[in-house]
Amino acid sequence: MVGEKGRGSQGDQRLRLALAAALVVVVLAVGVSTRLQEEPYVGWETETAYAPQVGEPNYDDVWLLARMVASEARGEPYEGQVAVAAVIVNRVRNPRFPNTVAGVLFEPWAFEPVLNGTFWTAPVTEEHVRAAEQALNGWDPSYGSLFFWNPGTATSPWIWTRRIITQIGEHVFGL
Repeated sequence: MVGEKGRGSQGDQRLRLALAAALVVVVLAVGVSTRLQEEPYVGWETETAYAPQVGEPNYDDVWLLARMVASEARGEPYEGQVAVAAVIVNRVRNPRFPNTVAGVLFEPWAFEPVLNGTFWTAPVTEEHVRAAEQALNGWDPSYGSLFFWNPGTATSPWIWTRRIITQIGEHVFGL
């Protein structure tokens, strides 16, 4: 309600949503523009499918993944933090999802921390950065999972249709 202590006004909430939507549009536009420059002309066939280069992580990918770990998996065991980052990497490698870390993270409605703003405000620690780097370098405690959720807070009935692969700490990982 307007005027309640601890809550923003409806205008504040609308502004936050508008800013989040604008950010998603900008990130998607950058991703599309980059893809258009890298992809062959329509009708041309390529010899290999897109495969993101994993090995020496790029700083932006590490930082974005570390932000997701900080906002989604803070307080979780280290293995669970790596698993959260690994899900993002698994999505980058999967043709059903965008082929960049930023594209996956800012896909509309994909991750609650991006929607509610905690992605930008959660403090990032060295441990979060290490977890991101290890996921980018191939450690996948999620065993190839494409989704994760906290059973205690998940509200989407759809997420419960996913096949559960493992649980680490408070998060469940699945396909």
